[in-house]
Amino acid sequence: MSTDTAELLLHPVRLRIVQAFLGGRTLTTSELRAELPDVPTATLYRQVATLAGHDVLRLAGERRVRGAVERTYRLDEAAASVDPAAVARMTPEQHRRAFLTFVAGLLADFDRYLDAGGGDLARDLAGYRQNAFHATDAELAEFVTRLRALFAEYATLDPGPDRTRRLLTTVLLPARPPAEPAE
Repeated sequence: MSTDTAELLLHPVRLRIVQAFLGGRTLTTSELRAELPDVPTATLYRQVATLAGHDVLRLAGERRVRGAVERTYRLDEAAASVDPAAVARMTPEQHRRAFLTFVAGLLADFDRYLDAGGGDLARDLAGYRQNAFHATDAELAEFVTRLRALFAEYATLDPGPDRTRRLLTTVLLPARPPAEPAE
């Protein structure tokens, strides 16, 4: 993803739209509107058009509904993925803004969960917590690889009547910045 694409995806409404499609979902604009009811319709359609214009959302189908064309979209995960080189070029201020957008989206997800009658974390198998562990860079790389493999195994499960769509959000940082190497 280029820095321009990073800017494209870090818009708060566009980020929420992208997140709505995670997990291989296809959604019509009407279904997307139902998922993001707090976003004005004109804004939602404009942001969907922007994402489609940059090939982040791909047209998955069209059908006529009462004389209008209803479009179904899917996320092009490659177009929405982060290029490590672009991230490396981001300034600290750009990272702050990106993280703030990310956290604001997470807060909005949690608000929607609570507003929809959530809040019994035990019942819903939900939670939030922070854990700490010590690891070398090699051990951390192994941990991340194993976590990705485990997640990939579950991410391939199809939706079903007994399956609830769940969001797994991760933030991984050192507890403090690593010390500069001695000269």
